[in-house]
Amino acid sequence: MAGEAGVNFFSISGSEFVEMFVGVGASRVRDLFKLAKQTAPAIIFVDEIDAVGRVRGAGAGGGNDEREQTLNQILVEMDGFEPNEKVIVMAATNRPDVLDPALLRPGRFDRRVTLDLPDRGDREEILKIHSKTKPFAEDVNLAIVAERTPGFSGADLYSLMNEAAILAAREDRTKVSQYDLIRSIEKVMLGPERRSHILSKKEKEITAYHEAGHALVASVLPFADPVHKISIISRGRAAGYTLKLPLEDRKLQSRREFLDDIAMSLGGYVAEKMIFGDLTTGPSNDLQVATALARDMVTKYGMSESMGPVALEGQGGQALFGRGVNDKEYSEVVGAKIDAEVSKIMTDARTKAENILTDYRNVLDIISRRLIDVETIEREEYEEILVANGIAPKKKEDLNLQETSVL
Repeated sequence: MAGEAGVNFFSISGSEFVEMFVGVGASRVRDLFKLAKQTAPAIIFVDEIDAVGRVRGAGAGGGNDEREQTLNQILVEMDGFEPNEKVIVMAATNRPDVLDPALLRPGRFDRRVTLDLPDRGDREEILKIHSKTKPFAEDVNLAIVAERTPGFSGADLYSLMNEAAILAAREDRTKVSQYDLIRSIEKVMLGPERRSHILSKKEKEITAYHEAGHALVASVLPFADPVHKISIISRGRAAGYTLKLPLEDRKLQSRREFLDDIAMSLGGYVAEKMIFGDLTTGPSNDLQVATALARDMVTKYGMSESMGPVALEGQGGQALFGRGVNDKEYSEVVGAKIDAEVSKIMTDARTKAENILTDYRNVLDIISRRLIDVETIEREEYEEILVANGIAPKKKEDLNLQETSVL
């Protein structure tokens, strides 16, 4: 912006204002604004302004806290009483919820620009930028890579391109192929493969049934995302993974989609219990994610029939001694009702998963045996197994029909 406007540009990080000695940060703010005014017109950019711009009065340092003094000085400099000063102040933060209200009033930071994650078209354009210096093979199709990367930021896409180039270089190839790009998606999402982490025969069987349970439940439920890949090769901290991606980007999620997602998350838990009559520590992360989603449905999104359209929890409380503290605005009785409703959602989801895996037990066995043999099943092979056993794979047309029926 400064380049287009042809004005001077000053950049500083919010953390540079914070010092042990009270008054140093405020002095730096005065010096910065004095310099900007001398060279006006100018733009000042403060990165990570939440380092000094947090709500006052929440800390334990009292009124003479260094950070509060610095914030007060910023507020004074931006008071708006000097209309002839041609200085524009811009700032960036990924925590706008913790900023002091005085910073956000008209006359100070009165324009808020939210940078969302890129959609599919944007991702393709970003990939083109990061691919300018990369030698590509003839089979590379960036549109497919953009389709398979919902939720990726620009930094994730940059990392994806670098990982693909590294994979090609490791195999002594001079060009990056589509196969490298597809593999690098999982590397960015889940971490590198841990080939050294060798599972015992029993663990391999348990992991195969666990992941097959996830995939089968997701494929049968109408509102769950389609499965793109199943693997029992360790990545990061996961012994195996089921990669499911939406057919197209979406900004809104419905109650039915949430319920199907929770049932899919419990697919591995149910499969382990059904096949082996015992449970392992494998489903622990699935249970955490599913329970958090069920609680959000009840307390944030008003998706509980018994609780009704009430938001019972905010976006997060204040931080005290490094831990989050939520001010509960409901009674113990309502808290017990919330717990009961969360438990009901989880129980219903488990029943749904149990019914699917019981009805399609033969398909569960087929997928699991195939996983044990080859360790990884790609989408094409997986859909062939589904079709052979009378399960129709999800297509984009099905998604449009679902949206019509929901609306």
